[in-house]
Amino acid sequence: MSQLLPDEFRAKLLQNNKEARDTDLVPVVKWFTPWGAATWLITEMEQDGDTCFGLCDLGVGEPELGYVSVTELMSVKGPHGLLVERDEHFRPTKPLSAYTAAARRERKIIEID
Repeated sequence: MSQLLPDEFRAKLLQNNKEARDTDLVPVVKWFTPWGAATWLITEMEQDGDTCFGLCDLGVGEPELGYVSVTELMSVKGPHGLLVERDEHFRPTKPLSAYTAAARRERKIIEID
């Protein structure tokens, strides 16, 4: 799991959930499917250590706020055994609400300045 969710990211997600409820958080991690258009911008993790909250885009033109299981994402396999990956170059600059507004307008998660 360390590639998808390094310890420092996990700690920040758990802290966000514990301390910053009902706050417009900046995403901590971006996951994506390298074979398709699914993308997740995650801001927090429930204390169960698996359930994450953020902007979820399954690549069908309807990005939405919701929950996703890290365990479930780790089990997803694409063509040739490809797995969900973490975008190591993602540097969030805005709170989740800004990414959500842009994603709803563009019908997919996009990078924003």
